[in-house]
Amino acid sequence: MTSLRSAHDRHDRHRFPPRHAPDLLGQTVVLIGGSSGIGLETARRARAEGAEVVLTGRDPDRLKHAASEVGARSTAAFDATDAAALRQFFQDLPGSIDHVMVTAGRPHYGPLLEMDSAQLRESLSSHVELGLEVARNAVGKMRPGGTLIFMGDAGSRRVAPGIGIASAVSAVMPPFVAALALEIAPARANAIAPGFVDTPLSASVLADQLDARRAELTAKLPIARVVTPADVAALAVHLMANTALTGATYDIDGGQQLVF
Repeated sequence: MTSLRSAHDRHDRHRFPPRHAPDLLGQTVVLIGGSSGIGLETARRARAEGAEVVLTGRDPDRLKHAASEVGARSTAAFDATDAAALRQFFQDLPGSIDHVMVTAGRPHYGPLLEMDSAQLRESLSSHVELGLEVARNAVGKMRPGGTLIFMGDAGSRRVAPGIGIASAVSAVMPPFVAALALEIAPARANAIAPGFVDTPLSASVLADQLDARRAELTAKLPIARVVTPADVAALAVHLMANTALTGATYDIDGGQQLVF
């Protein structure tokens, strides 16, 4: 009887595998730029995996709506590129945190010769400068094994007409993240480099060309669809949960670099 029951138990485990505990249960995730797009979708995914989330953004109304949607623990409305405001935000956070994801900011596209010196300096330094300020202020509050996640841009990696300075900015992020990972250990640092992602930011950049770009990618990409914020959020949460991953940049472009 005992052996028969054991056989039934093994059979049931095969048919109905035990549910695992949520990957981020009891952890706290901070989303810098979490009121829309990839940041907000990552907040949703992190909440589904048991995390508490803290959202920041520049628009108080949009931030309030996003926080209500995901049940955020708290929010803070400020410009992430304001170093003093960023420092104050982390100082005011109660207790420890586990992960910080930075999606604030946007790439600069356009002809190089049309950029003035100030635009050039800002484009080259803004992502790295923001990442460094986040690291300085966040690492002291992070539990061991947590990760900083930054956004790169696989879609701008290949030099092409109209890309301008964005290709140089894209090339900077992987070595920056690798060097940072060594300095902040045992905290971790990683980057995600998407191609085209169907977000409000993409809509604002492409304007009336958005539908044509979606159709082109759906026809040409090996995955036969465009990459969505949910795809990127799934990768982000995996980087948070898998404590063996640090110092690397992970492309997520649906095969875009293979066919364009």
